Amino acid sequence: MAKSLEISHLNKTFSVAKKNIEILRDIQLEIEEGEFITIVGHSGCGKSTLLKIIAGLEPYSDGTVIRNGKPVTVPDDDCALVFQEHRLLPWLKIKDNIGFGLYKMPKQEREKVVQKLISLVKLNGFENAYPTQLSGGMSQRAAIARGLSTNPRILLLDEPFGALDALTRIQMQQELLRIWKEQKTTMIMVTHDIDEAIYLGTRIVVMSARPGEIKEIITVEGFDKSRGSNDFAFYKKKILKHFFEGTEESGIEYNI
Repeated sequence: MAKSLEISHLNKTFSVAKKNIEILRDIQLEIEEGEFITIVGHSGCGKSTLLKIIAGLEPYSDGTVIRNGKPVTVPDDDCALVFQEHRLLPWLKIKDNIGFGLYKMPKQEREKVVQKLISLVKLNGFENAYPTQLSGGMSQRAAIARGLSTNPRILLLDEPFGALDALTRIQMQQELLRIWKEQKTTMIMVTHDIDEAIYLGTRIVVMSARPGEIKEIITVEGFDKSRGSNDFAFYKKKILKHFFEGTEESGIEYNI
């Protein structure tokens, strides 16, 4: 199977007040086409920075990043990024927000693509609504549709459900899984929610505190990922032990 992403010995350093702060250290990761990768780690460990590097929005200090067979230098239509905030343009209707990146496409073809995406994310009937008229979950659906509008081979998601209430979040997780299975797009998602990482991912990348390093890559595809199953509890404990390694909580047996 072809590789969507190949990252080798990636390092990232920020300069703050004339001091170099190491953000990411020796990241090595290979992702095959069609995988759903979730990334978890402490706040500030460089997860979002890693997504921006993959998208071509942030330069890296050294190492290599190969996306769809080409070195990453700048953003490209083969990769799209969905943020935690939907970032829809409030003065545009939903159909125009979704089709915003398709301005070079003939109008009739653009309308056909947009309508297909509206159906995909189940926003039929809201094509002419404005973002302020939608709920948080519906706005995120529109943002995901916009991300898919250029038919990217990789969709990056940076905590896209972080601001949603618990019930809406579960519904959106189910919707995202459905879209992934239908579209077969490679997805890479950053989340602070361990349950979400297990439920959505085929593999989970667990990162250390800053400087962010990959502590373990856990394969969960093929196991019972229904919440409450023994497999689910096993992987949750496994990830939690990484989070608290080296702290007073490291010896706690988590009763989940």
